[in-house]
Amino acid sequence: MKNFEQDNTRWLIEITPNTNFFSFNLKELWQYKDLLQLFVKRDFTTLYKQTILGPLWYIIQPLFTSIAFTIIFNNLAGIKTGSVPPFLFNLAGITVWNYFTACLLGTSNIFATNAAIFGKVYFPRLIIPISIVISNLIKFGIQFSIFIVFYLIYYLKGATITLNPLLLFFPLLIVLMGILGFGLGLLISSFVTKYRDFNYLLTFGVQLLMYISAVMYPLALIQEKIPNYAWIVKYNPLAYIIESSRLMLLNAGQISYLGLTYTVMITTFLLLLGVLVFSKTEKNFIDTV
Repeated sequence: MKNFEQDNTRWLIEITPNTNFFSFNLKELWQYKDLLQLFVKRDFTTLYKQTILGPLWYIIQPLFTSIAFTIIFNNLAGIKTGSVPPFLFNLAGITVWNYFTACLLGTSNIFATNAAIFGKVYFPRLIIPISIVISNLIKFGIQFSIFIVFYLIYYLKGATITLNPLLLFFPLLIVLMGILGFGLGLLISSFVTKYRDFNYLLTFGVQLLMYISAVMYPLALIQEKIPNYAWIVKYNPLAYIIESSRLMLLNAGQISYLGLTYTVMITTFLLLLGVLVFSKTEKNFIDTV
């Protein structure tokens, strides 16, 4: 009988837990790029697969939200948007905001929604949240195309709207917004595995966060109307991204390079912290989900 204790045969592949807290196996993520493509396709095609309108919901949601904001905040509350049509002003902010919330909400509950897959087969767990960010980028592209259509309609009707030369940097703002939602979502996902109350808190928190992110009003307005509470918006990195986006797309508002620098710093910190905490949580999350 063969003595297995003295068998010196080496395995071709040995899967062991990663015990280094600061280890990022980016090479392994690249090796699973085909799986990443499959998850992106899954996220995009299955979300509205059994619905009647299907991907049209990508269009309906920002349009109806923009109409509601225009009626409530511009017509009733009297918030002025300068020479920019209020509906177009709101649609620009909502389109960018929707990408952040989709990335945040999609990644924040990653362990609970994918526990069955995580418990059966091995692959780099970061693949799934990355796929969520990429698939939501496709959704953003659809919604942004609707913004372009309405932009052209208002322009042909004689609205005084122009593009800002800084529009070339708009893709960088979208990437920054996606990374911010990705990092914050990873961080929250680690708490959701133990405390399910975070799901309810997150839903309420996102709605509240929208009102202090300058989505439906110019950033200068909050500084003018309630200067004592303007610091709440001032220290919100999302406000600088949305305000800068409207400046690039509609040439309305202001851009704060100091604010954008602050946003990049906060985003980088949340990304690193989120990945580190996520990597630690994935090792033992199956016992708490």
